[in-house]
Amino acid sequence: MKKQIIRSEQAPAPIGPYSQAVKAGHFLFVSGQIALHPVTGELVMNSLEAETRQVMENIRSVLAQAAVSFDAIVKTSIFLSDMNHFTQVNEIYASYFSGDYPARETVQVAGLPKNVNVEISVTAYLGVH
Repeated sequence: MKKQIIRSEQAPAPIGPYSQAVKAGHFLFVSGQIALHPVTGELVMNSLEAETRQVMENIRSVLAQAAVSFDAIVKTSIFLSDMNHFTQVNEIYASYFSGDYPARETVQVAGLPKNVNVEISVTAYLGVH
């Protein structure tokens, strides 16, 4: 099985030695996204809501490059700087799905890149459009 690197100009460029996403077989593995604005390269940290929405929009852009939507996501991992953010992040996260939610874990971590509050990675099944 050959892997294919997925790169979207509508999502922020990686800030390290990794790809935005990798297609392997029928799966798409999207690297953790933070609230970097794809055009300015600046963090969107006006509020936790704005930060979370930017993370989800970055994920949307990478998925679109692979010609799939949020409906294709089968697994997500949410990393929070503080578990007290869970309710607000969860509300925004849920608004991006139509009801058949993917499997998920949410964990509080000691630190995230660029001291953000939220990072989310996803795995999508490419048989669903």
